[in-house]
Amino acid sequence: MHDHAPGVRGADNRRLLATSLAITSSVMVVQIVGSVLSGSLALLADAAHMFTDAAALVIALIASVVASRPADERSTFGYQRAEVFGALVNAVILIALSVWVAVEGVLRLLNPGETEVAGGLMLVVAAVGLVANAVSMWLLSAAQRHSINVRGAYLEVLGDLIGSALVIVAALVILLTGWAQADALASLAIAAMIVPRAVSLLREVFSVLGEAAPEGVHVQEIREHILGTPGVTDVHDVHVWQLTRGAPVFSAHVVVTPEVLADGRSGRVLAQLQGCLSTHFDVEHSTFQLEPAGHSEHDAHI
Repeated sequence: MHDHAPGVRGADNRRLLATSLAITSSVMVVQIVGSVLSGSLALLADAAHMFTDAAALVIALIASVVASRPADERSTFGYQRAEVFGALVNAVILIALSVWVAVEGVLRLLNPGETEVAGGLMLVVAAVGLVANAVSMWLLSAAQRHSINVRGAYLEVLGDLIGSALVIVAALVILLTGWAQADALASLAIAAMIVPRAVSLLREVFSVLGEAAPEGVHVQEIREHILGTPGVTDVHDVHVWQLTRGAPVFSAHVVVTPEVLADGRSGRVLAQLQGCLSTHFDVEHSTFQLEPAGHSEHDAHI
């Protein structure tokens, strides 16, 4: 067994998440005030989205702290999967938010004359949000490739960035044409863009919880690499899953020649197999059971 203590990117991730939380919370307050003063539903929807993002970032921070706890006798793999549950909560929040925004947008379209929108103030506040979201995305861009938890936060900030851009467009339309319904249409557009992001995140969460092989990992290719190791004659009961994004786990039963066992070369073969998984497939936690030819304890073969 390759004993790898998964270095959860905890400290760096928490620092990035905390910085993004500070930016998001500050802009959210500005947007709420701007929405009240301008009467913009799109700006309020974007503020609500940023409120959700702030809550999601808090959840992500909590999940990151929990995930950084070391393994113990009860949780032998540690607590990395807390990141996945944090991402699940984020996805559910996104879906609920999209429904709320859609309903409010339709109501505004059905009653176009009830609210006046101050396009100038709306434009200024949306521009501030755009810049802030761009900074947050830049901060999270690298870490989101390795953490499903940070990826959830990153996707929400990305949505905010697009939302701010839509609000800017709506504000320009109102300023140039006086057509206030552009505000409601921007709200509906924000709702429409939230759903695919939430579904994508949910799909990834269910893939991890369902212990499916990580995207891009092909079991047959791994089998071929293992069979290419000197002394290996067969491999079966191959399993690949992931604790969270960027933390794949592998196990397999490997049949070796009698000479490997007789000559005491088991340790060398194990080192080669573990090195192969780590080098070619980025699998740092791998477990191999070496068996002599004819071993009878076979489970369901893959």
